[in-house]
Amino acid sequence: MEIFSYMEKYDYEQLVFCQDKQSGLKAIIAIHDTTLGPALGGTRMWTYASEEDAIEDALRLAKGMTYKNAAAGLNLGGGKTVIIGDPRKDKNEELFRAFGRYIQGLNGRYITAEDVGTTVADMDLIHEETDFVTGISPAFGSSGNPSPVTAFGVYRGMKAAAKEAFGSDSLEGKIIAVQGVGNVAYTLCKYLHEEGANLIVTDINKEAVDRAVRDFGAKAVDPNDIYGVDCDIYAPCALGATVNDDTIPQLKAKVIAGSANNQLKEPRHGDTIHELGIVYAPDYVINAGGVINVADELYGYNQDRALKKVESIYDTISKVIEIAKRDGIPTYQAADRLAEERIERMRNSRSQFLQNGHHILSRRK
Repeated sequence: MEIFSYMEKYDYEQLVFCQDKQSGLKAIIAIHDTTLGPALGGTRMWTYASEEDAIEDALRLAKGMTYKNAAAGLNLGGGKTVIIGDPRKDKNEELFRAFGRYIQGLNGRYITAEDVGTTVADMDLIHEETDFVTGISPAFGSSGNPSPVTAFGVYRGMKAAAKEAFGSDSLEGKIIAVQGVGNVAYTLCKYLHEEGANLIVTDINKEAVDRAVRDFGAKAVDPNDIYGVDCDIYAPCALGATVNDDTIPQLKAKVIAGSANNQLKEPRHGDTIHELGIVYAPDYVINAGGVINVADELYGYNQDRALKKVESIYDTISKVIEIAKRDGIPTYQAADRLAEERIERMRNSRSQFLQNGHHILSRRK
């Protein structure tokens, strides 16, 4: 892997390698873009097959956070960390505190949070060495469990997508197929049930399904049958890549809107559902409630302020749909364009400001 060629091609700013022999820390911090502000992105701990795989994952995830934060309207750029190791047996206090010192050394260019393989307790250890960490324990001023806030954002985004598909954002009487009933999806189901939607649910966890059936009067189906049910909205809230060659022909929904990451198996599947007239709420836009919530911690967490910002996911999805229609492109491309246009406007504004400053200094001379 030619690292500098890759970074130049996709416009990455910085790649930081961190090691601490005593604790066994091997971490890679990727900072993609800080045009809008410091890079915010979680720390993932994973057993990678090779160091090159770890580097590629860090770079890919960091770029994704640039787009997610930009589209969410946050004054933050994109970054990500991967720690090479087994989260079940390689964690120790020294490792996370050593990593915290590396973050502190970046002096605010990168702010971390929990991700796959890391926990609130791990973030608390990082917090012992740096303030540039979010998602810590509520006792330290954190926002706590992000799942309910993420669910609220998905609910708001789903309503915006429904308005485009059905002419009204009311979900009363709509049949909504929810794939996966974990923490986020359970709260989403609560919002949908309260509005009068009819729920069809599935999950490999029978207890989660039984709870949704009991609490919301949902109909349960086998995990393999969720794609073909007669419904208005398909809400993927578990695995990624569930919109693919096998599932698209089965879908009867007019809207795809859910909390799962990487819902399209390949970009071309976004083209296919666009051609079929299905309204797709891009995953990293609709599920941004969690990052919006933790980002508020940087200002001294205020729940009302955070929820107000999350509520605006409705407007962001509407804007994505507007761009898609304006430019004649699928919504997954429109979401990228929304993020890119915001970053470009800031770059141009900054460039103009520097040019103006240069002219003023020249005249003074």
